[in-house]
Amino acid sequence: MAEKVKKVTFRVYRSNGKGKGNYSEYTIDVERGMTVLDSIIWIKENVDPTISYRASCRMGICGSCAAIINNKPNLMCHTQVFDLNTDTVTVRPMHNYPVVKDLVPNLNRLFEKHSSVHPYLVRKDRKEQENPTGEYYQAPTDWLYYYQFNYCIKCGLCLAACPTVATDEEFIGPQALAQVFRYNEDSRDEGEDIRYGVIDHAHGVWRCHFAGACTEACPKGVDPALAIQLLKRRIVSKRLGFRKSRKGTQVLKPPKEAKRREGIPEAPKPTV
Repeated sequence: MAEKVKKVTFRVYRSNGKGKGNYSEYTIDVERGMTVLDSIIWIKENVDPTISYRASCRMGICGSCAAIINNKPNLMCHTQVFDLNTDTVTVRPMHNYPVVKDLVPNLNRLFEKHSSVHPYLVRKDRKEQENPTGEYYQAPTDWLYYYQFNYCIKCGLCLAACPTVATDEEFIGPQALAQVFRYNEDSRDEGEDIRYGVIDHAHGVWRCHFAGACTEACPKGVDPALAIQLLKRRIVSKRLGFRKSRKGTQVLKPPKEAKRREGIPEAPKPTV
């Protein structure tokens, strides 16, 4: 009969963000079904309240608890302790990010690169986009072209695994590049040329050496490595004149007989 409880020693990286950190060890009883995040929370609540970590949903959706677990990038909430098949678990913050404290990395680089590629629908008719009169049409078959790359939760694990990110601070990175492909393939979008202007350079899409580590690390199966190679093909085709800029789908006007149901409040005004 499989054991339900066993003692596991957790080696947790400790650092105040300055200089070289070290590891603290905690040996606790782990029940079958406990994740690495469950264990870190238990240690903080019962053994050492000074441990710092980042977490939120505990179910592999928010991406907050990304870390290096036994030398592999993964989500702490996604990793069952018993599945690691070891009595010693080493947890440290993600590679390629500055450390704020203990297991908390500084993700500024991730979000700066992400925001630089215009990760949203871009339309030439800005008036319609800012003050929509209807929805942009999209067929179910159009969605199939990009849905896989829509699952990115911005955990940052792909950057932590990427050897190019480790050697080139200006490299845009697999997360942002995958999002370029996601929005360029969206039939409602017209921002392809704008995004190519951001990534078509020596530190952009061409810096990727196709190691594939980003795809291996992704907990949601996004496959950034595939997106990057497809982007390269798209850019070359565009530069050679084989591809033309696509016009986004039309705006669908609401039916004339449609009326707003009573009791539904108006949408809040934008804050940005």
